[in-house]
Amino acid sequence: MLRILARKFLEIFIFMLFITFISFLVVRLAPGDPVLTILNVDELSVSQEQVDALREEMGFNKPLLVQYGLWLLKFIKLDFGVSYVTGQPVIDMILTGLPATMELTVGALLVMLVISIPLGSLSALYRNSWIDQLGRTVSVLGAAIPSFWLGLILIELFGVRVNWLPTMGRNGVASLILPSLTIGLAISSVYVRLLRSSLLDSLSQEFIRAARARGLSEKRIFLVHAFRHSLPPVITVFGVSLGSLIGGVIVIEVLFAYPGIGKLVVDAIRQRDYPLIQGYILIMAIIVFVVNTCVDLSYRYLNPELKLKERGNDR
Repeated sequence: MLRILARKFLEIFIFMLFITFISFLVVRLAPGDPVLTILNVDELSVSQEQVDALREEMGFNKPLLVQYGLWLLKFIKLDFGVSYVTGQPVIDMILTGLPATMELTVGALLVMLVISIPLGSLSALYRNSWIDQLGRTVSVLGAAIPSFWLGLILIELFGVRVNWLPTMGRNGVASLILPSLTIGLAISSVYVRLLRSSLLDSLSQEFIRAARARGLSEKRIFLVHAFRHSLPPVITVFGVSLGSLIGGVIVIEVLFAYPGIGKLVVDAIRQRDYPLIQGYILIMAIIVFVVNTCVDLSYRYLNPELKLKERGNDR
């Protein structure tokens, strides 16, 4: 276990060094000039001397590697800088929008679990039945329909025609339903088919036949043995697809005008607000890395064969 933790800490160090450099480089090389955005050159008459003075004040006249080094020193001190547009600390702006984004993410995951686990399990238990056909239909539709288009359909149906649910803003649980459904329905298509396939593979294993031979009930065999054995591939795919989930949350936040950090960063990209963009990338990278680490540890817990191999290697 100590060796695993030491390796994880080394991975964190290398990962953070890599992601800070890449995020800094990509943001700085993107088209646009934040100095011109700040000075509003389209609306005001600004001299070149004023532009050069502000660029020097913000440190943009220094070499790119020097800018990165200065920024990295601030990041090590947990100083993400201040927004070029609002003048507020970046960390405060991110922490203000993060709860809304986490609410939307958790809501989408709950929708995905409510759909995927029952439908995927029943599709495996009743193979080639109408339930299995329903699961296939849900998977195909979920994979074929873009999430933003699905969101527009839900807005038109539940927000405009019947006027049951709010379609904009963050005003209680009701405002969370439509965006959560939009994301949850889109991602559940993957997990319905994956859970079905993994369960069918588990149910065909020797240990399932041995459990039946011992006289265990089908319910216990399914829940304790087959279902647990089928989870590692599903959890692994979830860790890999977490970045796509976060990207989908950004799109849906803009569509539903949900005040999370996704909408915040879209405005920052449009306004060339470098500190806010970089802060967002790093916070999301840390969240993805932490979740993937938890996925890795849970994989070891759910897969006894992996634990036995590690013990054998330790000896």
